[in-house]
Amino acid sequence: MATTTAAQRREQARIEYDAFLRDCPTNQLLGRLSDKWVSLVVAALSTGPMRYSDLSRRIAGVSPKMLTQTLRTLERDGILTRAVTPSVPVRVDYALTPLGNSLAALLTAVKDWAETHFDEVHTARERYDAENAVTRR
Repeated sequence: MATTTAAQRREQARIEYDAFLRDCPTNQLLGRLSDKWVSLVVAALSTGPMRYSDLSRRIAGVSPKMLTQTLRTLERDGILTRAVTPSVPVRVDYALTPLGNSLAALLTAVKDWAETHFDEVHTARERYDAENAVTRR
C-alpha cells in the first residue's frame, strides 16, 4: 500500500469536495457566503478599504452586533483584513484580501443582478400571488 503525503491528501480532498453534501466543508462555506450581510460587506469593500463606521452607514439595516460578527467571520475566513492604527480614537480599517477580491466580483455581480432585475421579480411575484390567491382559499 502506497503512502501519501499530507499535500497529496489535501489535494485529493479538494478534488472530492461536493457542496451538495451537508457535511462537506464547502457546503458550510457556501452557506456562509450566501448570507445577505456577507454579500453586502464584500460588495461595499470592493470599492476600497473602509472603517467600521463607514460600513455601518453604507449597509442600511445591519445591527452593530451583526456587522461585527460578519467582519470577524470574514477575517477568519481570509476574505478581509483588519488593520488597527493606534491613535485617539483608535482607527480600524477593513479591506479585502486577494481572496476577498475574487469573491467580490461574484457577489457584486449578484447584487447588480438583483438591482437590475427587481422590477421583473416584483411583477412575477404579483402575478403569482394574483393567480394563486383564488386557488389557496
